[in-house]
Amino acid sequence: MKLKRQKHAKRNMGFYKHNFHFREPFQVLLDGTFCQAALRNKIQIREQLPGYLGGATQLFTTRCVLKELESLGKALYGAKLIAQRFKLRSCSHHKDPVSGSACLLSMIEEGNPHHFFVATQDQELASKVKKKAGVPLLFIIQNTMVLDKPSPKSLAFVQKSQMNELVPEHQKQSIVQLKEKEGLAKQEGEKRRKRKRAGGPNPLSCLKKKKKTQEGQEPSEKKKRRKRKRNRVKAEAMQSVQKSEEE
Repeated sequence: MKLKRQKHAKRNMGFYKHNFHFREPFQVLLDGTFCQAALRNKIQIREQLPGYLGGATQLFTTRCVLKELESLGKALYGAKLIAQRFKLRSCSHHKDPVSGSACLLSMIEEGNPHHFFVATQDQELASKVKKKAGVPLLFIIQNTMVLDKPSPKSLAFVQKSQMNELVPEHQKQSIVQLKEKEGLAKQEGEKRRKRKRAGGPNPLSCLKKKKKTQEGQEPSEKKKRRKRKRNRVKAEAMQSVQKSEEE
C-alpha cells in the first residue's frame, strides 16, 4: 500500500512540475485543521512530508491561522504548538485578521504565482481550492498524508494550454519570426494564393452544349424531308401506273 501511495504522489507531482513549473523547495501552507489531524494521527509533518513529495519542502502558516487557533482555546492547543514551529508567511490581514481558510485562499489568488501547496482538513476550503487551477491539495486520511489528484480545473487549464489558446503574446511573435526566418510564412502565403475559388458554370461549355443540340436536330429534319420526297415520288409513280392501265 505504501508503494502504491508513493507512485500516486510521484505521478501527481510530475503533473504539477511539468504543467505549472513547481520546483524545490516546495512551499506548503498549513492550517489548524491539518496540524490537529497530524497530532491525532502521530504524523511528523516536517520529517515525513519531504519524503512523500520527493523533495525539500518549506512549511508555512499565517498570523490569521495562529489567531484562529488561539481563539478556539484548549481543544486546539496542541495544533497551535505545531503551527508555531512553521515559518510565518505575511498576509494582508495584519490589522483585521480573518479566518484561517479565508487567509489561505487569499494567498493563492491570481494563478498561485508562488506555487503554494495547501494542506487542510477543511472540506469547504478544499472544495474552493479545487476550483483554482494549479494548486496542489494535501490532506490526511487513514494516518497518512495524501496529495490529491489534479482537479478538473487544473486539467482543463492544461488542455487549453496544449491547444495553444493560452500561449503568451511574446511566444506567438517569436513563432512568427521563426517562420519568416525559415521562409515558411512565404510558402504558406503562396499556397493560399494558389487556391481556386468556386465559381459559376463556364459560359463556353453552355454554348457548346447548345451547338450539339442544334446539330443533333439537323439530321432529323433532313430525314423528314427525304421521307416526304419519297412519298411524293411514290404517289406520282402510282398515278402514272393507274393512267397507263386505264388507257
